[in-house]
Amino acid sequence: MFSTSRRTVLKTAAAAPIPALLPGAPASSGVTLTVNGDTVTRQLEPRVTLLDALREDLGLTGTKKGCDRGECGACTVLVDGRRTKSCLTLAVMQQGREITTIEGLADGDRLHPVQAAFIRHDGFQCGFCTSGQIMSAVACIREGHAGSDDEVREWMSGNLCRCGCYPNIVAAVRAAADEEQ
Repeated sequence: MFSTSRRTVLKTAAAAPIPALLPGAPASSGVTLTVNGDTVTRQLEPRVTLLDALREDLGLTGTKKGCDRGECGACTVLVDGRRTKSCLTLAVMQQGREITTIEGLADGDRLHPVQAAFIRHDGFQCGFCTSGQIMSAVACIREGHAGSDDEVREWMSGNLCRCGCYPNIVAAVRAAADEEQ
């Protein structure tokens, strides 16, 4: 379901050249990312995750840091339209790709249909997982995996909700999928 695995991140990090600077001080390099349609370049250490780059360097705090191990899905964003757990991928690996965060879904003041469906169907309580759930739901619908409640549950299983709003989340995904047809 997700485009980057922990193994891929570790292999990429292990193969990356390590600068011969002070011990333990990786060099910063210019990383150019396209996020929500805007291209930005930041000086980032090679070990910075996409999640940390989005939150700490770009100030896009809608993407949440949950488990920091790729288990909860709170950090889900879209990379080239595919759901990606941003805590499991390095920012440098995403150069040249289109990254969409929760902040990039709405069209001005007009909510994305999935965002509106989550509100209508009360698909959140505390809201912590909501941005990751919504981003995963957008991909789930685009991938054509919203045909039944069971299918939505299966394809959204990488996103956890501690409040237990699963029936409402499924209802929101199904309603948004029906609107797109």
